[in-house]
Amino acid sequence: MAQLSPDSFAFGGPLRRIDDALDDLSLRLAGLGETESVPVMQALGRVLAHDAVARFAIPNFDNSAVDGYAVAFSDLAEAGETQLPVSLRIPAGMTGVPALPAGTAARIFTGAMMPAGADTVFMQEDVRVEGDTVVLPAGLKPGANRRFAGEDFASGGRIVPPGTRLKPQHLAALAAAGYGQIKVRRRLKVAIFSTGNEIREPAMHAPEPGCQYDANRAMLAGLLASRGMVATDLGILPDDPSVIAKALQDAAQTNDAILTSGGVSTGEEDHVKAAVEAAGRLDFWRLAIKPGRPIAMGTLEGTPFLGMPGNPAAVFVTFVRFVGPVLDLLAGATPLRPVPIPVTSGFDYRKKADRREYVRVSLASTHRGMVAQRFPKDGAALISSLIAADALAELAEDVTEIRAGETVPVLPLAGLLG
Repeated sequence: MAQLSPDSFAFGGPLRRIDDALDDLSLRLAGLGETESVPVMQALGRVLAHDAVARFAIPNFDNSAVDGYAVAFSDLAEAGETQLPVSLRIPAGMTGVPALPAGTAARIFTGAMMPAGADTVFMQEDVRVEGDTVVLPAGLKPGANRRFAGEDFASGGRIVPPGTRLKPQHLAALAAAGYGQIKVRRRLKVAIFSTGNEIREPAMHAPEPGCQYDANRAMLAGLLASRGMVATDLGILPDDPSVIAKALQDAAQTNDAILTSGGVSTGEEDHVKAAVEAAGRLDFWRLAIKPGRPIAMGTLEGTPFLGMPGNPAAVFVTFVRFVGPVLDLLAGATPLRPVPIPVTSGFDYRKKADRREYVRVSLASTHRGMVAQRFPKDGAALISSLIAADALAELAEDVTEIRAGETVPVLPLAGLLG
């Protein structure tokens, strides 16, 4: 388990910029040590635990990029067409390919080994076949349509670094390099729960007045799954300090982290804060981020605790931009630092300085290029804003106003979900 010292999250002082906070935590937090070996075919979403290097060149032989005819460029006429006899036929998978006799061409197929003596390949649709000869047009550059050994990965070169959460393209590279099995970090196990006497489990009828169905727990389970983590569902806990304290202590024994939304402010019915402080240590990180507010972070018997805001949109933004990357660190993964994409703003907006603000936007392709439109309603509780959003417009700390027609950076949601 990712056991932390009680002061691992200790922090006090002014508002912290989100990037500075993550840089700080990356120096403090150690990830899971446990690993396991899994087939590469089953490794999607897992965190690579070792440095994967190419044990041979990829590809490991020169080969043809097209179906066509391989020749020596020096055999081609300087001007006009060249007619050469076809002396070899080389299908993909053929081994022991003989050298190409001088002044001849080889019929070759995509992926087939280039014969010694050949350095250029003509596409079959660009030539004429006349009996046992092929007529080649002028104008092709030397080396055309030839894949060189090692042009993808050089022998001994890094394929995938440790700490990478594996995507399909990583699996392709590992398989191409001959990795049938790989060593990965054990999945991070995160306990999630909700608190509140007004919270109910979803049902197919309207909740009674004064109550509401639990939305955040389902969203957090999905957000954790998108990062390859395992959610331990502790359900809904009543506003009872003793019940919450016992649930937290039990969860700390069997999970790598504990995650909740709401219940950590200073209200009389916010019992999570007191329960964490009774069993361990709780710190509040004042992040310069909206939507969001101070993030509660602490430890219970060495197990990390993270408490987020209670409103769904604030939970989502806070998770994808901060809490998720913190959990990545605990999982032994290298947190992603998404790069914003510049698009045209389709809205006017004002904000306060010295905090980074995330505006939920939809994206549309227009004659002006890609345009971002702001969700028409405000509110950190609006789940509909998350459904409608394609991206988050990221307004930096020093920005106070955006006008329609100006360039605004956006972070597509697909790139924020692990």
